Amino acid sequence: MDLYSRQISKLIEELSGLPGIGSKSAQRLAFHILNMPLERVEGLSGAIIEAKKNVRYCSQCFTLTDSELCPICSNSKRDKKTIMVLENTRDLAAYEKTGKYEGVYHVLHGAISPMLGIGPNDIKLKELMQRLQKDVNEVIIATNSSLEGETTAMYISKLIKPTGIKVSRIASGVPVGGDLEYIDEVTLLRALEGRIEI
Repeated sequence: MDLYSRQISKLIEELSGLPGIGSKSAQRLAFHILNMPLERVEGLSGAIIEAKKNVRYCSQCFTLTDSELCPICSNSKRDKKTIMVLENTRDLAAYEKTGKYEGVYHVLHGAISPMLGIGPNDIKLKELMQRLQKDVNEVIIATNSSLEGETTAMYISKLIKPTGIKVSRIASGVPVGGDLEYIDEVTLLRALEGRIEI
């Protein structure tokens, strides 16, 4: 026996197909949407459709944008000679929230993972190397500290070193507020190796 009518069940099913949304969250969202005024529901569905139709990769850094160039690449005040390499657009947003980085970005849209069949040709590495033909002083590799992120960082480093461009890796280690007794050995070692003088 179905709990809900066909259209409510269909809405719950579609919402539960989104990442991070389980069946209970999908039910809550579905009933929230059904209780919203029609204009807000039309606005929400319109925004989803417009974003799907119009959002594409920035022609320089490959983040998601609805223009040829994203706001960061089109900003003349940004340091175009410093490129931070990231795995995805969410990572870019995290760095932008700090308000401290003044260079530009390059979004790979993934990381090298032989286990998953993702090789260097499956991410935006060729495009990064093309960008490095221009006047670039430093590439900051800010991939995740996972096995895939480390593999990608090492691969990129080996590609760039012969060009003479400075290559650096973001520091990693103990998070602020973290208790040392709960931190794994690899993280503690990275924190020790990346120590700075105070």
